[in-house]
Amino acid sequence: MRQANVYLFHPPILAGILTETDEGYEFMYEPDYLVRPDATPVSLTLPLCNTPYQGTMLFPFFDGLIPEGWLLDIAEQSWKLRSNDRFGLLLACCRDCIGAVSIVPVHSKA
Repeated sequence: MRQANVYLFHPPILAGILTETDEGYEFMYEPDYLVRPDATPVSLTLPLCNTPYQGTMLFPFFDGLIPEGWLLDIAEQSWKLRSNDRFGLLLACCRDCIGAVSIVPVHSKA
């Protein structure tokens, strides 16, 4: 199971956790983030909510952060990733995205 911390803004604020599960994907806002007076949704398609969002495919907002074209080719070659490993590409390429969102892999302690 792979996971990523989803940060917003600069300096970064932990907004939620994105998880790849056996059934698909789950995104859950952090409870501490939800109670902030300045909390804003990561995306209009993922409004603030205290229950997890679940889907069989990577949520379109997160998929849209992955580079395309020649930049995707470079990422695939550099990190030996396949273009259909969308979560792997998200983890490898989206730590420093254009905009307010950063995706940072959560490394297991095992």
